[in-house]
Amino acid sequence: MFESLQAAPADAILGLITEHKNDQRPEKIDLGVGVFRTAEGETPVLDVVKQAEQRIIDTQDSKAYIGTAGDPAFNAAMQDLTFGDAGDKDRIATIQAPGGSGSLRVAASLLLRANPDVKVWVSDPTWANHIPLLGGAGITLEKYPYYDTEKHVIRIDAMLDGLRKADEGDVVLLHACCHNPSGLDPTEDEWRAIAEVIEARKLLPFVDIAYQGFAQSLADDAFIVRHLADRVPEMIVSSSCSKNFGLYRDRVGTLSLLAADKAAKNVVYSQVNNVVRTIYSVPPDHGAVVVATILNDPDLKVAWRVELAEMRSRLREMRVLLNDALIEKAPGHDFSHLVRARGMFCFLGITEDQVNRLKRDYGVYMVGSSRINTAGITARNVNYLADAIAATL
Repeated sequence: MFESLQAAPADAILGLITEHKNDQRPEKIDLGVGVFRTAEGETPVLDVVKQAEQRIIDTQDSKAYIGTAGDPAFNAAMQDLTFGDAGDKDRIATIQAPGGSGSLRVAASLLLRANPDVKVWVSDPTWANHIPLLGGAGITLEKYPYYDTEKHVIRIDAMLDGLRKADEGDVVLLHACCHNPSGLDPTEDEWRAIAEVIEARKLLPFVDIAYQGFAQSLADDAFIVRHLADRVPEMIVSSSCSKNFGLYRDRVGTLSLLAADKAAKNVVYSQVNNVVRTIYSVPPDHGAVVVATILNDPDLKVAWRVELAEMRSRLREMRVLLNDALIEKAPGHDFSHLVRARGMFCFLGITEDQVNRLKRDYGVYMVGSSRINTAGITARNVNYLADAIAATL
């Protein structure tokens, strides 16, 4: 049987991890992998997560199955974190999922059940794994304009025109904040204009909110979710706790479904649970209990918000630090888009050949598109990084 298979192509980012690990140069820099890092280059367990885990160890008395929808306390807390006071809660169903990727994959299967000919529009560019997660499930994908690679701005007019070409009932995948890979998000006025097109064209919004709290604030980063929840009859929201709780490998996320009314919500809830049963049966519990413990305890929630603000602040500071260094070391070149971007990622704005030269000559690793994770920048390596970039321009 297996002799008919051929080796799958290596994942670009995972390949970078291996290359960086094997690089013996002490000055090497990893700007590829998508995890937060401290100034010391570590990806630590949050202090508040450790506190919550200790409580769980002391009090949890069973590891029995929790059901296809996951932990009810977690689902309720995450629904509140994502939607706030927006939307009719009688119309929203939320289930636990194994990370944002698991949430996206379950949503893909649900969409195909509802409409085998469903078409999903994704931004150009979008997170690389959106394509295999949705397209690999059998969904037809289209692209709408988003990022201007020359001017390093959002192509908002072209984006709106692109969405106007979508057919009624098409699905539009939106990044709620910290757009991956560009780091550039629409303003609130631009979000309102996008929402108007979605309403007018009767499109189904599908919001991926993987970085809530990493751009501006928990509430601001959920603006488009809450704005749409008060305006559209149906919506899909995929949430992840990987970044804002640092629970990357614990696989913690949710899938929320806004339906036209309570009866429709009950139908879609039954269907999505049935989808889960056919894929992974029940989601992993530990990370979800950690998040529920934090969000449902006032003191722990405050402590989490403090740690989240510290992560957000570090990402902003590193953008400014790199831009300032490049102003000095690469005069005549404009990297101000680094400061305008939000969250972990942005495009450096260099060619793939220059990316390869950075890796070969200086041990600076990033994906071929020049997307960088700003958490890989530190006060200690920023001058070396800026010198390396300047030398390749």
